[in-house]
Amino acid sequence: DISNNSFNGIIPQQISNLSRVSQLKMDANLFSGSIPISMMKLASLSLLDLTGNKLSGTIPSIRNLTNLEHLKLANNSLSGPIPPYIGELVNLKVLDFESNRISGSIPSNIGNLTKLGIFFLAHNMISGSVPTSIGNLINLESLDLSRNTISGVIPSTLRNLTKLNFLLVFNNKLHGTLPPALNNFTKLVSPVLCHNKFA
Repeated sequence: DISNNSFNGIIPQQISNLSRVSQLKMDANLFSGSIPISMMKLASLSLLDLTGNKLSGTIPSIRNLTNLEHLKLANNSLSGPIPPYIGELVNLKVLDFESNRISGSIPSNIGNLTKLGIFFLAHNMISGSVPTSIGNLINLESLDLSRNTISGVIPSTLRNLTKLNFLLVFNNKLHGTLPPALNNFTKLVSPVLCHNKFA
């Protein structure tokens, strides 16, 4: 754990030597440059936290990190799309890409992440629609898609997410009507849906 320090510069490729490390917390530092590809050799990782640095470039191929339960890359300057293989990381419980420059649409295979409890994608450049497969995330408790350019309607499959506590989708281009099932979510605390084009 080297979080909350003032380490700067690029993350060295030699980080791949930490092959037995299960948790890598490097958040709240000043690391810059791209996420090294060599980091993707750390197959034992269950937690990778690079939140709050100055990292840029695209998210490298993380499909080998099949033991990941927590992937936290928020508050950087990462760009490019959500990795299309994200749905292969089926052990993910927390996925936080908030406050970057990530673009493109949400991959439909996000629905494979049935253990996911937290999905934060706010304050990026995400477009396209919310995939209907999001209804497969039956353990989801917090969903934040706010401050993007997501369009289309909120899929009716959202009714399957009965564990939702927080739903934030404000400042997008969503339209249509709200799923009536939202009224039946007993755990949902005041969903924030404003600044869209709902009927």
